[in-house]
Amino acid sequence: MSITIAKRTDSLKTGVGPLHFAHRISSFKSLLPLLPFFAFVAYFLVFPLTFIVRDAFLDNDGKFTFSNFAECFKGVYGHSFFVSIQLSLISAAIGAVAGSLIAGAIVKTGTKSRRAIAATASVLANTGGVPLAFMFLAGFGSEGLVTKALKFLGWDLYAGSFTLFSATGIVLVYSFFQIPLMVLIYSPALENVKPEWREASDSLGGTRVTYFLRVTVPLLFPAFLSTSLLLFANSFSAYATARAMTSGTLPLMPLLIGNLVDGNVIANQQHLGHAMAVCMVGVSIIVMSIYVLVLRFSKVKR
Repeated sequence: MSITIAKRTDSLKTGVGPLHFAHRISSFKSLLPLLPFFAFVAYFLVFPLTFIVRDAFLDNDGKFTFSNFAECFKGVYGHSFFVSIQLSLISAAIGAVAGSLIAGAIVKTGTKSRRAIAATASVLANTGGVPLAFMFLAGFGSEGLVTKALKFLGWDLYAGSFTLFSATGIVLVYSFFQIPLMVLIYSPALENVKPEWREASDSLGGTRVTYFLRVTVPLLFPAFLSTSLLLFANSFSAYATARAMTSGTLPLMPLLIGNLVDGNVIANQQHLGHAMAVCMVGVSIIVMSIYVLVLRFSKVKR
């Protein structure tokens, strides 16, 4: 006697005939609320990026060329690329170290205080542009309130080579939103560190150094590194704050791109700004790809 086993099908799941068509209509309707978002992304991100990449490979006569990218790393343009990366690294390092220490202190406070500080950090992390520049000019400018107060106490902030309109001043201004951003993103990782793990380490004879190197560092380093990369990308692409602070005089890639796109054709390179923008996008893609890989690696390790 032979027994025939029926094959398993997904007919009930996907439907057959009219049921299958109705299932597809239902899936399409669920995507309708996302159409405005897709349209927004396409209009303000995909289309402009497509035209920028296209124009980056064209010369003034509309012919295909790679000369624009070669020019990006020469003279003042190459110097601006180096200064932008250097400034972003310093700003990210200051924000990562200071923000992680502040986040560690915040985690030890109560829940209500933690929520209030998180809300404040969220506001400060999104402060930039002209308002932030005006705030620092009013406080730390040559005639600012803080500068006058320090001078009254016997310390002249501008006695040396410091100026708010230099790279050092821009790092100081960037730290205003880099540190709160680090606090905001890094705090959840610190909250995942359980007090029981420290107790278990102590019961097994572990010291503070052992607990720090074998528990805290492996757990928090991926979050620290990924957030630091995010701070670098945030600083590298910042434009409005540096523009408002220096009026475009500081050799930074975003500022030079803005000058070229606004109609600066002194170098006879009308498409040079687009090529520099593509280089910036490339750096940002590399940094964010490493950021995603670090996050994925940390999830796999857990």
